[in-house]
Amino acid sequence: MSNNKKNGVGQLDNVFAQAREARSRRETSYRERALKLFPHICGRCGRESSGKKLKELTVHHRNHNHDDNPPDGSNWELLCIYCHDNEHQRFEEESAHGGGPIAGEDSSPSSDHKPCADLAALLKSKQEVSEK
Repeated sequence: MSNNKKNGVGQLDNVFAQAREARSRRETSYRERALKLFPHICGRCGRESSGKKLKELTVHHRNHNHDDNPPDGSNWELLCIYCHDNEHQRFEEESAHGGGPIAGEDSSPSSDHKPCADLAALLKSKQEVSEK
């Protein structure tokens, strides 16, 4: 094999190695981990995301610290882009007003809907039925 062909193969191997490394980094990013941990449903409005719309699902850091990424995802919730924007707007307004509730607003959460609240019980009952 000529020297030029060897260099070409080596460069191609490097390109593939870099692509594999980049993919590995993406898969270990907190967004990829969150998408593997949680159902692809907005935690506020219940909007489901799949296929091309999956890009509209964002990871919200509950304590607003983007460096706080525990492996169990306890600081994350998946929100659609609309609810995520709304959450950050509310946080900015609360911060501007001294961290307390905004005048005229109730301090309780805007929604008490928990779309996945009974998911564990449903999965357990389904498993028990399949075992019988």
